[in-house]
Amino acid sequence: MSTEADTASTGRPRVAADNADSESIIAIPSMDPFYRAPAGFDRTEPGTVLRSRKVTLALFGVIRQKVSAWQLLYRTTSLDGAARVAVTTVVLPVGGRARPQRALLSYQCAIDAVSDRCFPSYVLRAGARAVGSVPQFEFMIILYALRRGWVLSLPDHEGMDGLWGAPIEPGYCTLDGIRAALSFEPLDLAATTPVALWGYSGGGLATSWAAEAAADYAPELDIVGAALGSPVGDPGSAFSRLNGTIFAALPAMVVEGLRRTYPVLDRLVREHVAAAGLETLSSLHRKTTVHAVASMVMHDLERHLDIPMADLLATPELVQIFRDIQPGKSAPEFPLLVVQAVHDPMIDVDDVDGQVRRYRAAGANVTYIRDRLSEHLSLHPIAAPVTLDWLSDRFAGKPTDESSTITVWSLAGSLPGLRGLLGLAVSTGRAFAGRIG
Repeated sequence: MSTEADTASTGRPRVAADNADSESIIAIPSMDPFYRAPAGFDRTEPGTVLRSRKVTLALFGVIRQKVSAWQLLYRTTSLDGAARVAVTTVVLPVGGRARPQRALLSYQCAIDAVSDRCFPSYVLRAGARAVGSVPQFEFMIILYALRRGWVLSLPDHEGMDGLWGAPIEPGYCTLDGIRAALSFEPLDLAATTPVALWGYSGGGLATSWAAEAAADYAPELDIVGAALGSPVGDPGSAFSRLNGTIFAALPAMVVEGLRRTYPVLDRLVREHVAAAGLETLSSLHRKTTVHAVASMVMHDLERHLDIPMADLLATPELVQIFRDIQPGKSAPEFPLLVVQAVHDPMIDVDDVDGQVRRYRAAGANVTYIRDRLSEHLSLHPIAAPVTLDWLSDRFAGKPTDESSTITVWSLAGSLPGLRGLLGLAVSTGRAFAGRIG
């Protein structure tokens, strides 16, 4: 049973059990009443918990994990300042209440799709059918992070509409998800709880926006650091580079996500894209990331245009949009860790170099690690132990060094890195056995 927020006795939202989670198959968000905004939600403050339910998490929707988890529907804000709702999944380790002084890690999954079948709040639940979604693979890293004893918040940072590629708004979603988690009574967290941010790929981009928005949008949060894994750097550059390649679906999904963010882009697409191209873009709402990539291998969007792609990209409207969606415009007040593969076929190292330079030019403290031997998919698990150690140091209040750039052969090449990967392997084995907790 899902419940509306109950604050009668403690002033903090509470929840009852979610009996629907006993079903073998669960509804996708667009068909699930839990995700619908209640009347009057726009009169609440950002981060207010509007509805909550206890859920069961399962690896690949099948292997149930021994953790305590809830989902929170909360009020957040759109790019243009309008009230919106979003959902975060909050997780406690070892199936119990939080102990005093426990930290909160907000982990932004690589949703990397416009289909709600890829939202973490759906993908990570028992009964989900999300073959080909990225968060189901990230869940193994999430469970490994949970072993540190932190509370985790896993926001659907694309909002309800799958706005992949949108600027700033994913940051608002993330920060309001943190606010919701801090106020949620079963987690027993204080408003002063230390918070850290982490994400990889599309999740790294969302984490970038949260880090940049924090000072102005959520100054009360005690954010101690943010880890950005392969955070895209320049989505406009990635679009031009990946169109017509084996990863052509990725820029196509960004276009489809941005159409819902920028009406002017939707108008340009409808003016210049043929019916077959519009159908291709529309079909992406039904596909998980892997399915979309497989269906659009070597697909060149230019073949659907009535003008050259270069001419469309040169229009003032698209030039401005690409400027808007480029992260690195402001310096977070807390330290950053950025990791990137030198030979990444999806996200060019030069684009991430540029994001780091922009942060430093604005005054941010950035530890930047470049890995020569990894590529995009392998770097995330390889970098996870080093990233978790860095986050642990931030929670412990250890001082950071001055900004630095280090290029290594492999983050797995050190003894701590190897030890961490062994721990990740053991944790993954326990997850497959349903023994996390």
